[in-house]
Amino acid sequence: MMKLYLDPGHGGSDPGASGNGLREKDIVLDIALKMRSILLNDYENVEVRMSRTSDSTKSLQQRTNEANAWGADYYLSVHCNAFNGSARGYEDYIHNSLSDSSQTARYRDLLHEEITKVNQLRNRGKKKANFHVLRESNMPAFLSENGFIDNSQDAALLRDSSWRQRVAQGHVNGLARAFNLKRKQDGGSDAIYRVIAGSFQSRANAEQRAQFLRSKGIESALTAITISGQQWYRVQAGAFANRNNAERRLNEVKAAGIRDAYIMS
Repeated sequence: MMKLYLDPGHGGSDPGASGNGLREKDIVLDIALKMRSILLNDYENVEVRMSRTSDSTKSLQQRTNEANAWGADYYLSVHCNAFNGSARGYEDYIHNSLSDSSQTARYRDLLHEEITKVNQLRNRGKKKANFHVLRESNMPAFLSENGFIDNSQDAALLRDSSWRQRVAQGHVNGLARAFNLKRKQDGGSDAIYRVIAGSFQSRANAEQRAQFLRSKGIESALTAITISGQQWYRVQAGAFANRNNAERRLNEVKAAGIRDAYIMS
């Protein structure tokens, strides 16, 4: 059993970086929730514990203490960058005391390769730093900086739910290679059971519903559809190859108060 401590940075009273109408804490939470969903639905023998599943406040020390006490095998922290709007791209970090031949660096190399395959961002390279979560975690630790939120070109990607889904998948692909994760027989990209948590003609209303679900720790994304010549925005709370997994997600959505949610196949 591989135990992943998944840490969407910031949250609650700490918004992280901001720019172009976006907040880091919201973007990274969505990516992390998507990662958790992929891992639990598509892979065997994986446990995921998240530092937060909603917009809540948790200190850096609380995060590393929790990961250490749980005995996690890997600590993965998800972030976005900012630098006066002038910088662009993706970079990732391990602790600066580690050699490039260390196990942590080997894991990092695989994640870096898989994430940069799909993220459409300038590759700023593999770096090292003395960040708390890299220094105080007892297990190999990795921190990704997924674009510059204050750069308009990067922000256009960060705003796109389908891009965040691809980035989440890239992280998972790296984890799968690093830890030799085995896919479930009924998991993977052929998911056909979609949990629909509302359809709206107003994109703002759809975003509000999706944000509400994320605040409850439920992955959600928008898809635009045309019905009888009119544009609608559908809120999707996951897609699954296994009907039982879809039913579980549907129950979570209904428990959050969305009584008209349903499964579409």
